[in-house]
Amino acid sequence: MLPENLPALLSQALAERGYTDLTGVQVAVSEPAALGRDLLVSSKTGSGKTVAYGIAMAQELLSEAGALPPAAAPLALIIAPTRELALQVQRELEWLYAKTGARVVSCVGGMDPRREQRALSAGAHIVVGTPGRLRDHLERSNLDLSAIRVAVLDEADEMLDLGFREELEALLDEAPATRRTLLFSATLPKPILALARRYQSDAYSISIADGGKGHADIEYLAVSIAPSDVEHATVNLLRFFEPGSAIVFCSTREAVRRLHANLVERGFSAVALSGELTQNERANALQSLRDRRARVCVATDVAARGIDIPDLELVIHAELPHDPQVLQHRSGRTGRAGRKGISAILVPHPRRRRAEGFLRTANVQATWRSAPSAEDIRAKDQERLIAELKPDGEVVEDDLAIARVLLSGELPEVVVASLIRSHRASLPSPEDLVETRPEPPQQPMDRDKPRPGFEDTAWYSMDIGRNRNAEARWLLPMICRRGHITKLEIGAIRIFDRETRFEIVRKVQERFDASLAESPDDGVHITPLADPDAPVKRDRAGFGRPGEKSEKRPPQRRDGPRHDEPRHDGPRQHAPRGNDAPRYEGPRLDTPRPAAPRHDGPRQDRPPSGGGFKGKPKGSRPSFNADGPPKDFQPRGKPPKRP
Repeated sequence: MLPENLPALLSQALAERGYTDLTGVQVAVSEPAALGRDLLVSSKTGSGKTVAYGIAMAQELLSEAGALPPAAAPLALIIAPTRELALQVQRELEWLYAKTGARVVSCVGGMDPRREQRALSAGAHIVVGTPGRLRDHLERSNLDLSAIRVAVLDEADEMLDLGFREELEALLDEAPATRRTLLFSATLPKPILALARRYQSDAYSISIADGGKGHADIEYLAVSIAPSDVEHATVNLLRFFEPGSAIVFCSTREAVRRLHANLVERGFSAVALSGELTQNERANALQSLRDRRARVCVATDVAARGIDIPDLELVIHAELPHDPQVLQHRSGRTGRAGRKGISAILVPHPRRRRAEGFLRTANVQATWRSAPSAEDIRAKDQERLIAELKPDGEVVEDDLAIARVLLSGELPEVVVASLIRSHRASLPSPEDLVETRPEPPQQPMDRDKPRPGFEDTAWYSMDIGRNRNAEARWLLPMICRRGHITKLEIGAIRIFDRETRFEIVRKVQERFDASLAESPDDGVHITPLADPDAPVKRDRAGFGRPGEKSEKRPPQRRDGPRHDEPRHDGPRQHAPRGNDAPRYEGPRLDTPRPAAPRHDGPRQDRPPSGGGFKGKPKGSRPSFNADGPPKDFQPRGKPPKRP
């Protein structure tokens, strides 16, 4: 039952729309404790927040008789982060306030601003828009906020994430201080709480808790796939569930373009939705989904907030979201208004551990499974076809006439088989997937036993080693290219100073030898090796290798005492210092050292060095006496000073 304190005209609109009960957030905003107060509402995506604040602001907009004053300066301002959400809010409020005669005007980017200006000049009761376009109309004096009674911030956390703080503050500062401020958000991070403290007074907090878990109406699936099977797994999920409508989320615009083209090529009625599209293209794509002309939407995260597509049953995350909140808002496109939905996350098996940690952080209990195979899809198609063609007891005479014509002269089985073939021809074909198996637990390596599959091998030697910067990462592709084998057929690679040895499985040895004989010489010679433990060429340092005894060995660490001195294990005794230090009592050298004779002439003990002093011939050096250096002396390496 609808609450009795709702305005009569809104109750009639809700009843005609099929509302028999309100959601939790809609009931909470209509309680007596919330009437007339600022609201700080935290509720999960898809809980009916638009109708909730439509109900909450009715007290300020409608008179006791349920009527509205003539349209003039707007009475309510609703700010949304994206164009799609703003236009959706406009449509919701139009049917909710249709019986009151309310005039709802939208101001969003991508639309004609002159048409919006004319609509504002004609008068409006409610204005819905995006922050940038609303501020633009405010600065151009097209938007008058002097009569605002209610200001609503829808998806406030998303607007702050998109960098609209300055626009929000400009709009709220311009509105009257006596207004009600309703702040709705799926999450309440610290920036949202700071914004609420600044622009709200004695706010009534409403939190629709979900127990810290994911959306109760959404079934989460974690689908393990091979890294190359993202597109094929998407096709098979769409075919297996056959949803009325679905959204596939990608992280980049390029990924959206590629996946959308592949789905269309396979026969799906799909549209793309990304930030590079114009407003008209995005509006046409969403309208195609609402009209059922398209069933699949391939989108970036720009469509993750606020987009309401009727009967959206399946959300596919083609790429793992980078944030738990992104996962929540993506998945929140389905499972809305009490309907059930499926959120499938494609996880390449090398990234499974990361995905498990991500799901734990997001408090999501997901069921792990493999992607549907072609056999699974054919079995599902058979179930759906039998249920669809099974007689329900109601037969039309025209249909019986066509059936008699088809059955005349033909066996019933042949006719039914033809109908089934015609039905399957309209369905996209399922894809064959790479078989994925869970990674086996790593076993400790037994170095005494060969690797599985390398019990019988042949060894080869290459005349290249560390002296030519040999590394396995570039030796491996060279061996594959020269011998026409794969890396799975190559075993151990041992790199020495001037030689490299490697093994291959015995079954490809004949092909390997034939390919080596035909391959061009690239400066590296590969020859068979009879004994892999045979002595190797001596290294630069002279240390030996397996099978060779070296005369030189690296110095070993001594664990015992040095030389023959006893090892001292007690506390270290520091030498005395200062006055307590012992003085040297040995013999002294009292004989003074004779002074060296002074030499003022040119040096004769070495050949001339080529000069270095300006104005003197090579081989001569100036003499420095008591009168100082000569006037033309310049130090070497320093430029002369300018006069």
